[in-house]
Amino acid sequence: MTTHSNQTLSADPGPAEPETAASAAARGRRPGAALSVGRLGSRFAALVVWLVLAVLYAALRPETFLTRGTFQTIFGSQQALVFLTAALLCTIIVGEFVDMSVASNFGFAAVLVAVLNVHHHWNVWIAAVAAIAVSTLVGLVNGWLAVHLGVNTIVVTLGMGTFLLGLGLWITDLTPVSGMPSGFAQIALHPIAGLPAGFYEGLVLMLAFAYVMRFTPLGRNMRFVGANREVSRLAGIRVNRLRLGAFTVAGLIAGAGGVIASAATGGFDATVSQSYLLPIFAATFLGTAILEPGAFNPLGTLLAVYFLATGILGLQLLGAAGWVSSVFYGGVLIIAVTLATLLHRRAA
Repeated sequence: MTTHSNQTLSADPGPAEPETAASAAARGRRPGAALSVGRLGSRFAALVVWLVLAVLYAALRPETFLTRGTFQTIFGSQQALVFLTAALLCTIIVGEFVDMSVASNFGFAAVLVAVLNVHHHWNVWIAAVAAIAVSTLVGLVNGWLAVHLGVNTIVVTLGMGTFLLGLGLWITDLTPVSGMPSGFAQIALHPIAGLPAGFYEGLVLMLAFAYVMRFTPLGRNMRFVGANREVSRLAGIRVNRLRLGAFTVAGLIAGAGGVIASAATGGFDATVSQSYLLPIFAATFLGTAILEPGAFNPLGTLLAVYFLATGILGLQLLGAAGWVSSVFYGGVLIIAVTLATLLHRRAA
């Protein structure tokens, strides 16, 4: 029993203990070498899987997968999911793990800008600002209920999401809205180096988010709050203000993403937003296995979005039926949550 325990400790990739350092020295390697290799592997393992997946699809369907259209589909059609995962990250990083309203908030902003412009003849830019303002207000209300009144986050956001879905169906009379100005579509579709503007907007958003998290006191405080609220309070961090701000900014990002999505399609169908809910969580949790193992991070999440897009598109090119996306997203979500749990335990 004792021998087995010692072997387990020596194989642990976590922080080096005296036994681990001694065994590494006996093997003629630096004590931290195995640890560094292990961390490097965990950071980029998912990216290697992504590459292998792409190579496999290219070998099986070179005539369809190795085309410019496939590249544009993978990277140019995920703007909505990028904005939605960024919105979810705002709250999830500060410890509010289940914001169920981001998809509906996104969808409501998308239909609101279309309804105000097409049905009520508002100037499209004023309608866009109004839609984003409403989504930001929704985020603020979520935060006020969850943070200041202490209502359970799942209850608040699930109720708000259902309310917004119903409201969106009501103002559209259960029908898709279309007919927005073609010029407005350029904010999402204007081609730049073969990809639409929406791709670059999502990229800039995630890069800015990553900068805030890595290099600013705000980002460090958000992580502290997510790790332990009480210790953060004792350290002088204004925990409730950060939590409220996270909900509010999540609403802002969801609203902006909804407006861009509506511009890209010239309108929106309120029911479409619910189809994003599972992919949002799948990509966000898969992101914890990329670049920063065990931690929710913007760049890992961005890469996870395109990993999932590659996987599903490849399966569809291989002839998989329409249900494959649900199976793929659901399976990835289970695996990603499991990996996140294991990596978190290893880090602890």
